[in-house]
Amino acid sequence: MSSNLRAFLSRHPKIKQVARRVYARLFPDRSVSTSYESIQHEHVVEQTQRLRASWQSELIPARQRKLVDRQLEAYRTGKPIDVFDVLVAALSSLSTDNGPRTLLEVGCSSGFYSEVLNIKNLPYTYSGCDYSLALIDLGKRRYPNIPLSVQDATVLHFENASFDVVVSGGCLLHIPEFEKAIAETARVARESAIFHRTPVVNGLPTQYFRKQAYGVETMEIHFNEEELLALFSKYDLELIAVHTLTQDRDAKVPDAWRFNRTYVCRKKTNAA
Repeated sequence: MSSNLRAFLSRHPKIKQVARRVYARLFPDRSVSTSYESIQHEHVVEQTQRLRASWQSELIPARQRKLVDRQLEAYRTGKPIDVFDVLVAALSSLSTDNGPRTLLEVGCSSGFYSEVLNIKNLPYTYSGCDYSLALIDLGKRRYPNIPLSVQDATVLHFENASFDVVVSGGCLLHIPEFEKAIAETARVARESAIFHRTPVVNGLPTQYFRKQAYGVETMEIHFNEEELLALFSKYDLELIAVHTLTQDRDAKVPDAWRFNRTYVCRKKTNAA
């Protein structure tokens, strides 16, 4: 998509919503998340708990991998993939002066970001964990030499400060108990924590949605950014960089904005 078209759609959020729906109908195999429906406040607990395990569906791995393999193939040829480029930029900004760093991706799906690191020759030793047995089984078949395990992001089975860098890989938005997931990410990180592909809102409260992801009904959280950053600070994380993937005006509320962002934090206790 050209920069001019992106700018136009950003100024006209209602048109952008229609364009997304049309795109999803025309290219269903290329559309990750569609059919968003707001969850009313009184139904948040009921609906988020009902949908919490949706990403464990055995339907998701093959459908996701079809899209991911196409993206990785393009990335190897030098084509930009924004979600890959942003994480590469975030990791490249961290010091590796003392040699290769250990990295854990929480919510790793099938571990495909290990390929992104290899394509860009980043000096990180990759491990991954995910809530979905089906995704981890696929990952172990694709990457038999990479440590991958089934774990709950809210109760990680790692010791404190086990990894130099912990990446929350676009999973926080699917976890009703997201504060616990932030606390666990901070706990197992020795130096840095990255919260990748996080939908946030300014001028609006935290919002909850039902949606279709790879054809499976799931839930998604859009965080009030100020409250999210306060949680990072609460769990000993200092924000040092923000990378914005997308930004759009809210279609209904004047002066409200929606962003998809990647947050780079360092552990305060380890800061020089």
